[in-house]
This record gives sequence, C-alpha cells and structure tokens, in this order.
Amino acid sequence: MKGNHERFGRRLLAVGFWILVWQLGALYVDNHIILVGPWDTVLALGRLIPDGNFWRSVLSSFGKISLGFLSAFGAGVVLGSFGYKLAFVRDLLEPVMVLLKSVPVASFVILALIWAGSGNLSVLIAFIVVLPMIYVNTLAGLKSTDGKLLEMAKVFRMSAGKKVRYIYVPALLPYLKSGCRIALGMSWKSGVAAEVIGVPDRSIGEKLYMAKIYLNTGDVLAWTLVIILVSALFERAVLGVLDRLAPGGGGYESGSS
Repeated sequence: MKGNHERFGRRLLAVGFWILVWQLGALYVDNHIILVGPWDTVLALGRLIPDGNFWRSVLSSFGKISLGFLSAFGAGVVLGSFGYKLAFVRDLLEPVMVLLKSVPVASFVILALIWAGSGNLSVLIAFIVVLPMIYVNTLAGLKSTDGKLLEMAKVFRMSAGKKVRYIYVPALLPYLKSGCRIALGMSWKSGVAAEVIGVPDRSIGEKLYMAKIYLNTGDVLAWTLVIILVSALFERAVLGVLDRLAPGGGGYESGSS
C-alpha cells in the first residue's frame, strides 16, 4: 500500500511539473494563437461541456473508434489462433499483416474516403491499425504456451475447453494486454486523425478541424484533453476485462497504466 501511495505521489509530481512547464511556455510565448496555458484550456473545456453537440461528438467518435478497435481485437485473436494451428493460414496472412503495418495511415485514410466515405472512416482506420498488432501478439502468446503443460493435458485427457481456459489463456493474456496498451492509444490517434481529414459530422475530428480553421488554440487543446481522458478510460476498461479473464483473475492491476 505504501509503495502505491509513493508511486501515485511521484506521478502527481511529474504531472504537476509538466503543467508548470506548459504554463511557463505559454507565458513566454504570450500569444494565444500559438499556445494557451493550462487554465485557458480548462476554461475552453468548461465552455464546451454544457453544449449538447459536445457530448454528441464525443459519443459518436467513441462509438466508432471503439467499434473499430473491438472488431479488430476479435478478428486478430481469431486469425492469430488459426495462424497458430495452421501454417498455411499463417503464411497466407503474413503479407497482409506486413502491408497493414507498413503502409502510412494517411494512405489508408484517402483510400477509405474513396471506398467508404467519411461516415465510417474512423471505424475502418482503427480496425486497420489495430488488427496487425493484436494478430502478432496473439500468435506470439500462443507460441509461448508451455509444451509440458500441453503434454500433461494430453496425458490426463483434458477437454479442449479446459485447455483453452487453463493453459492457452494464461499464456496469451500477457501478450494481449501488452499489445492492447499500444493498440488502444493508436486506435484513438489514427481514428481522430482520420476524422480530421474526412471531417464527418458530429465527431471530435470535425471539432478539432473547425477549431483549427478559426485559430482557436484553446479549443484544440481542450478537445485534445478530451481525447486523452476518453482514451485512458477506455484503456482501463479493456485491460480490466482482460485481467478478469485469467483463471482466478482479480481487479485491475494498479501499476499497469
């Protein structure tokens, strides 16, 4: 318990330090178009929150990016499992995963705008960015399964369900959680970036774009703060669910974020 309090205190000091640096930078620049301070950002956020359009935009972007992430997570786990069991599936998918990891997000955004329009752009982009990360980590996690445990399960004629629950899942979860920590952040970065380019109605990306057009730096930083907070909450929820999937899984690990 003492260690957790000390860790929390250090994090609080670190956050306070960088907020101070931000404030000093804003005072030095002394230009609200180039940079506003943390207090002005909070005031801008306070103006946005009572507006119904604010919540519609947040919920719309959250729903679409979350859908893209969760779809990619499910597809990545399924494809990774098939790739682990069947070598020809793994060989077949390898060029696709390399392509998805290598092609710039901006290229996918432009193609997605042509293929799907701006409405579901963030869903598709989040899916494309997350899929190879989850696939690779699923494959690595399953390959790390202890062979001796599998032999023991075979000797004792353990059912397929129990093997998955008590052997494969514990081996897979650390890799999935590690991949999710990166993939969750990337899904929000790429999803909102796609919205800024495609400018779909009632989206965080649209609000960021309009704030940029009107040189309203306070609103840009306020929306950026919203993205960070929503992304962090979504990450905590997803990792908490994964933590509970482990046999005897308890609450969310206090030091994981």
